[in-house]
Amino acid sequence: MVRVPFRFRAAAGRVRHRIGRLVRPASRSRTAARPRPAAPGTPKTPRAAAPARPKASRPAAPGDLTAPARRPWLRALGMLAVVVLGAWLGLLAVGSIRTPVGPMDTNMTLRPSLTGGSKINVAPLGALELDSHIAPLRLDVDVDRLDPERSQALVDQPERFSGLQDEVARDVASGTAELAVRSCVAVVSGATALGLVVYRRPRRALAAGGLALTLLAASGVSAYATWNPKSVLEPKFSGLLSSAPSLVGDARSIVTEFDIYQQELARLVTNVTKLYDATSTLPVYQPDPGTIRALHVSDIHLNPAAWHIIASLVEQYEIDVIIDSGDTMDHGSAAENGFLDPIRDLGAPYVWVRGNHDSTVTQDYLKKFRNVRVLDDGKAVNVGGLRIAGTGDASFTPDRTAPVGGKAAAQLEGARLASALRDQERAGTPVDIAVAHDPNTARETDGTVPLVLSGHLHRRINEQLKLGTRLKVEGSTGGGGLRAVQNDKPEKVHASVLYLDRSTRRLQAWDEITLGGLGLTTAEVSRHLPEENLKKDSPVSPSPSPSSAPSSPSSSPSPTGSGTRPTPSP
Repeated sequence: MVRVPFRFRAAAGRVRHRIGRLVRPASRSRTAARPRPAAPGTPKTPRAAAPARPKASRPAAPGDLTAPARRPWLRALGMLAVVVLGAWLGLLAVGSIRTPVGPMDTNMTLRPSLTGGSKINVAPLGALELDSHIAPLRLDVDVDRLDPERSQALVDQPERFSGLQDEVARDVASGTAELAVRSCVAVVSGATALGLVVYRRPRRALAAGGLALTLLAASGVSAYATWNPKSVLEPKFSGLLSSAPSLVGDARSIVTEFDIYQQELARLVTNVTKLYDATSTLPVYQPDPGTIRALHVSDIHLNPAAWHIIASLVEQYEIDVIIDSGDTMDHGSAAENGFLDPIRDLGAPYVWVRGNHDSTVTQDYLKKFRNVRVLDDGKAVNVGGLRIAGTGDASFTPDRTAPVGGKAAAQLEGARLASALRDQERAGTPVDIAVAHDPNTARETDGTVPLVLSGHLHRRINEQLKLGTRLKVEGSTGGGGLRAVQNDKPEKVHASVLYLDRSTRRLQAWDEITLGGLGLTTAEVSRHLPEENLKKDSPVSPSPSPSSAPSSPSSSPSPTGSGTRPTPSP
């Protein structure tokens, strides 16, 4: 190694020093503090150490959280702001979970809140808020969808409904526990990350994460201490759910608030028909705007909910005429006549025949209504584009003083009706639809009319008679009336929409509408075609309006319909 002479090194140092001064002049303090190199050969003498100057503190810029605060409470407030903001960002990023609750898929999230509570969002219907707890955190539950497989499993295995409540409770508990763990991780991570960005000191960042965890734990203790399980009985509804508070209730509320129940049942019909129209397609048959639509109802038996249901169906299906095949009343007394007044406001002509629970007093009262056509003794009327004839029932059951004629009397009345129908045909005014309350009366018209309607049995029957007449028996539109509570299960509500060709006035198709009985909120709509229409080859096309309410047709009209009541009550 070549040794550089000491003198050469000293000269090089002086050159560098001077060049540095030319490029960037040094401050006096810095120049004075730096010792000058000693001349070669000069003996080194100890120098007294310069007194240390106090380091001037840098003035804090506005909003600079890294600078030392002049007051301790400002520093604490800044730390709290960092913790809250970081925790909130962490919850937004990863503080939610997707979990199944029964047949539903839900998304659970914790959100900062000043009032606490829980909010359940049921899109697109709206939301309901529960005053479940008091804490700076709110639980949001978004119901995303119904899982088709789990829902179908409940339909296929109805016995699983008995354990559904426990299953839902377990799912909610499991989802809440998972949400608590994830929220802890999200809060600590968010506060720590933001603290590291703001303070740039690991110790301060860890302190922010610890404080965030402490605040979350305190919020959890507050929520647990103020938990109110009865809050579900007093929810606050918003959106479309605000008009349906009876979704939460029990059988007692249905008895005490029956008016609300019947209105909600009518709204259910409206919503189901709209949903039915939006999600279905109709093979073979598609009613056009000119199709005649008749609504067949029967056996209302003093159930006031029936009027709301009928009015809703009239509006949704654009009904041209309502045909009632009797037993609107229970005893036929004059005191019951006020029950019939809503018929005036149903929005369509009303054709009515007397049933075995209707009296001549009831019949005379209905004759006074402008929109009502009372049929008896084979009388025919033109209404809604159809010619309809009918007769009242041969018996009046509530009158215990008079003998009940039974099947023979019903058949005799049917023979009279058939004779009147033949007279109409010979006169050149053939009847399109015949109406009688008792199916035994209706069967006697076979061969004299294309379609005959009846009720009385509280169950549906669709039958092609030997001579070509189609017999349609409707179930109870009143769900059996108030006497239905005598049964083990509530009797279902039945009605049918008939589609008839305007030129030929022949039946083209019909929709069977079935609703849950008293206290139940189920609904089914199914379309059926006559056998002759099923044999025709026509393209599949969607239905354009709620009035057509499409669905796939049944393979063949069933001789017996749904319903659990084989015979009418006496």
